[in-house]
Amino acid sequence: METKKRVAIQGIKASFHEEAAYKFFGKDIEAVECNSFKETCDKLEKNEADFVVMAIENSIAGSLLPNYTLIRDYGFSVVGEVYLPIQLHLMALPGVKFEDIKIVTSHPIAIRQCIDFFYDYPHIKIVESNDTAACAKRIQEEKLTDTMAIANSLAAELYGLNILERRVESNKKNYTRFLILKKDKTDEGKKINKASICFQVGHKAGSLATVLNIFAEQEVSLTKIQSMPVLGKRNEYYFYVDLEWPSTEKYDKAVRKALKYTSNFNILGEYQKNDKV
Repeated sequence: METKKRVAIQGIKASFHEEAAYKFFGKDIEAVECNSFKETCDKLEKNEADFVVMAIENSIAGSLLPNYTLIRDYGFSVVGEVYLPIQLHLMALPGVKFEDIKIVTSHPIAIRQCIDFFYDYPHIKIVESNDTAACAKRIQEEKLTDTMAIANSLAAELYGLNILERRVESNKKNYTRFLILKKDKTDEGKKINKASICFQVGHKAGSLATVLNIFAEQEVSLTKIQSMPVLGKRNEYYFYVDLEWPSTEKYDKAVRKALKYTSNFNILGEYQKNDKV
């Protein structure tokens, strides 16, 4: 009998990370609940999980910069991606009315995605927490009658809460991109057509442009470029870049050429593009 894949997620049952894991792997997995993104990496490092599902960017709140550093520091391999449409609802204990609410609680990224809604309710105190679903669970466990959570409908269902207001996210075309991480690079048997890389360039004028032109010449598209300061070093940056290509041969050629003009060049992962929301 095949053992279930153990997938480390930031958060608990019914969190967006679990939803993303289901979308990528199917429902037949064992979700390994973690309190932080670092803990998901530790689980993978210690072989207490087979994969990590990690949010990397949101279409409203932007990139989760510390997660890039985690992927690089742990040396994990990106083996896939999944995009999840994010629908956020306000939920409270059954019987609680909107006018009873004094506090709203959720993950800071979820709060940022709904901030427009709360401009009209300045009396509601916003409290950040480490997980959307955990906020829903706490309301149920502690019977909090003056508090509502921002979470998905899965959380409302699982923790027996009432949805007071649906779709409170500021932008209805709201999605989060998650990366699938594995300890070692293994051939998943799928055709690769996307990669995540990172590198540094020298201080000479145009040094980044030189590297980007190498990819352009080989018809390799840059779908994302993100800079991150190198800790403790002034004016030094890592560039994290996502690439897509029509021909693997041309991608390989571009990488070989780019190596000459970069330092600390690192292929974080090569995988199959999977951007259907």
